[in-house]
Amino acid sequence: MIRLTEEPIDVAFVLREAQSPDAGAVVLFLGTVRRTTDDKQTEWLQYECYPEMAHSKLAEMESQAHTKWPLQQCVIVHRLGRLSVGQTSVAIAVSSAHRREAFEAGQWLIDRIKQVVPIWKEENYTDGTGDWVHPHS
Repeated sequence: MIRLTEEPIDVAFVLREAQSPDAGAVVLFLGTVRRTTDDKQTEWLQYECYPEMAHSKLAEMESQAHTKWPLQQCVIVHRLGRLSVGQTSVAIAVSSAHRREAFEAGQWLIDRIKQVVPIWKEENYTDGTGDWVHPHS
């Protein structure tokens, strides 16, 4: 399941969607807005994307994860819009019969999202400055 949303991510929903009676492991990763980046105080982040392209790339990655590992379920939800410190920006939950595959798939997914999915992040700092962070940077 792939979802892009401007609403807060419902972590309990993500976890429920990833569960399976055939899974002995469910791994949940949450990316959250941290307070500091490179010694600068973060005030807020802004996530933007071209939704159709980002959704397509995420769906492609979901399919690849199912090919690489024997997963039961794979759930990826990415937040868009303005987020404050502490809010969840991305949730990834994967389930498999065994923990090794679930951990590997979850890590691969977040690493690949950062590398190839066209979602851009603007970091806005308390000193009034900001930086755009693009995929591959």
